[in-house]
Amino acid sequence: MKSKRLGPGLLIAAAFIGPGTVTTACIAGGEFGLSLLWVIVIVTLATILLQEMAARLGVLTGQGLGENLRRQFSSPAVRWAIAALIAIAIGFGNAAYQTGNLIGAALGLEAMLPIGLTTWVLCIAAIASLLLASGSYRMIENGLIGLVALLGLTFLLAAVVSLWHRPIAWSDTLPNIPSGSLVTILALLGTTIVPYNLFLHASAAGHRWSKHRPRGEGIRLARRDTIISLSIGGMITAAILVTAATMQGSPPEKVADMAASLQGALGSSLAYGLFFAGLAAAGLTSAVTAPLAAAYAISGAMGWSTDEKQWSFRAIWITIMAFGTLLAVTLGHQPLQTLLVAQAANALVLPVIVAFLLMACNAKLLGQYRNATWLNVCGGVVLLVVTGLSLWKLYEAAAG
Repeated sequence: MKSKRLGPGLLIAAAFIGPGTVTTACIAGGEFGLSLLWVIVIVTLATILLQEMAARLGVLTGQGLGENLRRQFSSPAVRWAIAALIAIAIGFGNAAYQTGNLIGAALGLEAMLPIGLTTWVLCIAAIASLLLASGSYRMIENGLIGLVALLGLTFLLAAVVSLWHRPIAWSDTLPNIPSGSLVTILALLGTTIVPYNLFLHASAAGHRWSKHRPRGEGIRLARRDTIISLSIGGMITAAILVTAATMQGSPPEKVADMAASLQGALGSSLAYGLFFAGLAAAGLTSAVTAPLAAAYAISGAMGWSTDEKQWSFRAIWITIMAFGTLLAVTLGHQPLQTLLVAQAANALVLPVIVAFLLMACNAKLLGQYRNATWLNVCGGVVLLVVTGLSLWKLYEAAAG
C-alpha cells in the first residue's frame, strides 16, 4: 500500500507553488479577473505532460535526468560540456529561486509575527537545512506533503472567504486574452514549468518505483501520482487567482499589497491571515525543494552519487542554500525584483532542459515505454512555447 500513496508528485507541486507562482497568480487575478483562469488549466496540463516523462524515465532507469543525459553521449567532451551547462544554469537559477523562496516565506511570517525580515529568512533557512541534513528522502517527502496540505488548505479557504464576501461573475471565466495580458500569461507558464523540477521528479520517482515489478505497474503508479498531485497544484494556483480576482481593479504592486488589498476590499482579516500563511508555506516548501533538486541535477550530470548522505550531494545543496540566504538577507527589501530575476534564469535554461528530456525519453533503452508520437508532438509544442518565452524574456532584458 505504501507504494500506492501519493508522494513524488506532491514534491513537484510543493516546488512550483512558490512565492513566484503566488505573486504571478495574484497579479493575474488582480489585473484581469477570471479571464486568465484558462491559462492555469493549459499550463497545468503542459506541466503534467513533461513531469510524466521525467517520472517515467526515473522509474524505468532508476536514475535521474542528469544520469540519463550522460548516457546519450559517448564523447567525454560532450558529456562535460552538458554537465557544465547544467551545473551553471541550475546552480545559478536555483540560487536565484532560493532567494525568492526565502524572502517569500519570510514576508508571510513577518506579517503574522513581526520580528524582522532578516531574522525570519535565517530561521527558514535553518529549518530547510535541518530537513535536508536529515539525509532521509522519506522524511523530506513526508515533511513537504504536510506543507502542501497546509498550503492547499490556506489558499482554498482564502478563495472561499473571498468569494463569500465579494461574489464574482463566473461568466468571466470564458477563455480570452485581454489586452496587455501576454506578459502575465508567459509569467504563469514560467513559474509553473520549472526546469529543476524535471530533475527532481525523475530522481524522486526512481527512489519510489524503479524496483517495482512489473515495470508497467510502477509506471502506472507514477503516472497516477503525477496527474493527481499536479492537478492539486493547479487547483491551488487557481484558488490564488480567484482570491485576487475578488479585488480586481486594484492590482498589487508589491507583495504586501496582495493581502492588504484583500483585507481592505473584503473587510476580512481571515483572508489576510490565510494569504500570508499560504505565502509562508509556499516559500518554505520551495526553500527545501530548490536546493534538493539542484543537488540531484548537478550530481547526476557530473556522474557523482545522488545518495542524499554523500558529501558531494550535501555540498551542492549547502552551497545553494548559503548563496540564496546571503542574497535574501541582502535583497530582502526588493522581493518582487528578486522573483523576476529567478523567472529570467528559468526562462533561459528551460528550453534546453525540455529538449534534453525529449531526447532522453526517446532513447532505445526505454523500449516499449519510449514516448509515443503524440507525446513527442505535444512535447514539441511545449518546447516551442517555452523557447518563445525565453526569447521574450531576453528581449525584455535587452530593452531594459
